[in-house]
Amino acid sequence: MNIHEYQAKRLLKDYGVPVPKGYAAQTSREVETALSHLGDDDTIVVKAQIHAGGRGKGTFTDGYEGGVKLCQGRAAALDAANHMLDNTLVTKQTGPEGRKVQTIYFTEACDIAHEYYLAIVLDRETAQSVIIASTEGGMDIEDVAEKSPEKIIRVPISPTMGLRHHHCRRVAFELGFSGDQVKQFARILTGLYKLYWEKNAMLVEINPLISTPAGDIFALDAKVSFDSNSIFQHPDIQQLRDLNEEDPKEVEASKHHLAYIALDGNIACMVNGAGLAMATMDIIKSFGGEPANFLDVGGGANEDQVTAAFKIILSDPNVKGILVNIFGGIMKCDVIARGIIAAAKNVDIQVPLVVRLEGTNVEEGKKLLRESDVALTPADSLVEAAELIVKQVQN
Repeated sequence: MNIHEYQAKRLLKDYGVPVPKGYAAQTSREVETALSHLGDDDTIVVKAQIHAGGRGKGTFTDGYEGGVKLCQGRAAALDAANHMLDNTLVTKQTGPEGRKVQTIYFTEACDIAHEYYLAIVLDRETAQSVIIASTEGGMDIEDVAEKSPEKIIRVPISPTMGLRHHHCRRVAFELGFSGDQVKQFARILTGLYKLYWEKNAMLVEINPLISTPAGDIFALDAKVSFDSNSIFQHPDIQQLRDLNEEDPKEVEASKHHLAYIALDGNIACMVNGAGLAMATMDIIKSFGGEPANFLDVGGGANEDQVTAAFKIILSDPNVKGILVNIFGGIMKCDVIARGIIAAAKNVDIQVPLVVRLEGTNVEEGKKLLRESDVALTPADSLVEAAELIVKQVQN
C-alpha cells in the first residue's frame, strides 16, 4: 500500500525526522487556508500529490508543465495550485492516461548545499532490511545504480540485531558527513528505521535528503510503501489509503479477498495460485494473445468470490475473452463450476469463455458445466485452452 508524500512526511515527523513546514489542500478553500500559513513573499514549493514518481518532469493533459513548482510568493503559488488541482498529470510512471491530482502540498523552500539519497528496503533474497544511500540525491536511484554503481552504499541490517550505532556512523561517514551532522544523520536514520520496522513498511525512502549551508539536514521528499498483508495491524496506516489512486477493479477485488492486477491485454484470466496465473499469462502470450489481468482466486474461494471475480473481469471493456484455468487442490473444481454457473446467471457473459479444470472433484465440476446452459468451450489441457481462447478472440 502506497501513501502520498505529505502523509509520509507526517509519519517521518512523528518519528523525529526533520521535514520542512508543509500543508496539504484538496479544495480551493483549503488551498487558500494552507497558503495563509506561509509568508506572503516566501519561496513556496507547490507539489501535485499522486502515487507516481517523476512529477516535476511531468506534463498535465492541458499542456501545463511540471507537477512540482518553485514559486515566489503566495500569489504565484496559488496560480500554480489552480493549474494543478483537479487536472490530470502524466509522468513516466503513470502511463499515457495519467493521474488526476486531487491534493496539493505546499512546503517552505530550503537552501540546499547538497542532496543525498537514503532509503531502507526489504531485500527478499537475504531476508534482511538494507540501508541504501548515495551522495547522488535528487536522481532516480535506478539511474545512479546503472551509471555510477560505485556511488551506491548498501548496508544490511540483521533482523535479530536491528539498527546499531555503527550502521549510522558507517553510512554517515560514507556520505561525507562530519561533526554535528553525524549526530543529526544518526537521529534521522534511527527514526527512519523505527518507522520502517514498527509500521511493517516495505520501503521508506527520502529523495532527496538535503544538507543546508548552515549544516542542518532535512527530508525534502519522502516515499513510504507498506506490506498490505500486515495493514490490519495498523488501523492508523490503513486510514491513509487513497482509493482514488487505485484501479477501481483492484479495490473491488480486495473487498472479496481476490488478488487482481489489471493489465493492457484483452484475454482475462481466472486462476487459482500465483504461479499458475503467471504460467497462464505466459502461454497466452506464446500463442499471440495478450492477458488482460492477473486474477488469483486463491485456494479457498467460494461461489460468491468466483461470481465477484467474473463481475470484476467483465467490468473491463477491453476484455474480449475469458480463460478459466483451475488446478484443484484445496480449491475444488466443482466449487469453481458452481461459481461459473452462478456468475452466468448474474452477469451477462457475451465474450468467449474457455474453461480448463483439473484436480480435486474434476469430473463433478465438468459434469456440472456440461449440464448447465452456460455457453463455454471446455479444454483438457492448458495448451489447448490457451490456443482456443486466443483463436476465438482473434476471430
